[in-house]
Amino acid sequence: MYPDAYIEFMVHFHGDRDYFECHEILEEYWKNTDRNNKSSTWVGLILMAVSFYHHRRENNNGAERTLRKGIGILECSPADLTALGLNADQLMKDLKNRLELIQKGGKYTSVNLPITDHLLKEKCMDVCSSKGFAWCSDSILLDKEIVHRHKRRDRTMVIKERLDALNQKKRQE
Repeated sequence: MYPDAYIEFMVHFHGDRDYFECHEILEEYWKNTDRNNKSSTWVGLILMAVSFYHHRRENNNGAERTLRKGIGILECSPADLTALGLNADQLMKDLKNRLELIQKGGKYTSVNLPITDHLLKEKCMDVCSSKGFAWCSDSILLDKEIVHRHKRRDRTMVIKERLDALNQKKRQE
């Protein structure tokens, strides 16, 4: 019923709290299914995960900027969020509260998404358990491997994609 990438996103989001991995998983899925749609619900969820990644790293400017964009997208797609087994109203309320916390310089705390589909939750909990993650446990703020995950990534493809987009834009001008 749900894409495997979404299940993996939920497992990392609520399991090991690897928001960077959440972003990677959904970005790949989005690029393969809805690439040119910058207002896709997938993009909103990606930006949400990126925001939590920044907030945990105490990059409040990045956290605020990405969450504001994510909220802007997700607010326009409550039916999509509901179809993804989430309580859209509660999610928006939670995200706006988080944005306010970030704007006030508040410290990061772990976030649980308001899942309404019990079968989705059971599936995610099973996968989480099989990976050795504890469902809905708090982030381990001292885990440098997850907190600073972007520092380990090979950025070759990201840089190439950005250069290609820039060159494409120049050709269109």
